[in-house]
Amino acid sequence: MRSHSGKGLAALAEEVGSCRRCPRLVAWREQVARERRAANASEEYWGRPLPGFGDPLARLLVLGLAPAAHGANRTGRMFTGDRSGDFLFAALSRAGFANQPTSTGRDDGLQLRDIWITAAVRCAPPANRPTPAERDTCLPWSVRELALLPRVQVVVCLGAFAWDAALRLTAALAGLDTPRVRPRPRFGHGAELAGEPHTLIGCYHPSQQNTFTGKLTEPMIDAVLERARELAEAQG
Repeated sequence: MRSHSGKGLAALAEEVGSCRRCPRLVAWREQVARERRAANASEEYWGRPLPGFGDPLARLLVLGLAPAAHGANRTGRMFTGDRSGDFLFAALSRAGFANQPTSTGRDDGLQLRDIWITAAVRCAPPANRPTPAERDTCLPWSVRELALLPRVQVVVCLGAFAWDAALRLTAALAGLDTPRVRPRPRFGHGAELAGEPHTLIGCYHPSQQNTFTGKLTEPMIDAVLERARELAEAQG
């Protein structure tokens, strides 16, 4: 399974990396990569869409919002190279899902265990705000990605945007155009939605706005990850 899934995921990553379906996102990600910020002026930015990464046999999937302009859009790996990633990978390390608490670049030795990290939108958006249309344009990538991750049982949704994208993803995997659950479940930290083929869990996004103000603390994200593990183990 690992060999087959690994090859499929690698092929998908190549396709994702060449996507140009959203003109606004293409223009922004490439502008950021050209102009750069002073602190990273000497670096070569990735400047393309981001594939997911992690363990092909993962039972847990972490779904973020979108790559950060000077984080993943620079490093070429989801959540790598920004403050949100610093908070997330430290939590994954404490929970035993990562072999180290930091992630600075694609070749830093980070290895994930039983977890896969991806995002609802694969390109860095202006003001970190993708549009619903951009979310829906990216949805087929996520559908194909989940099909290549057959052991995933639980999706941890980082923020309301990811929660809504996960509802649409679940519907698409079932062959539906829109989410079938009515009324639509509301996002909340620790919210759970049991279903097939995945259970969804809500978690506040590890943005600086949330972590610096205490809206999301280390014990809070640790509890979500522990609950996700419990659910994955209970589902087999």
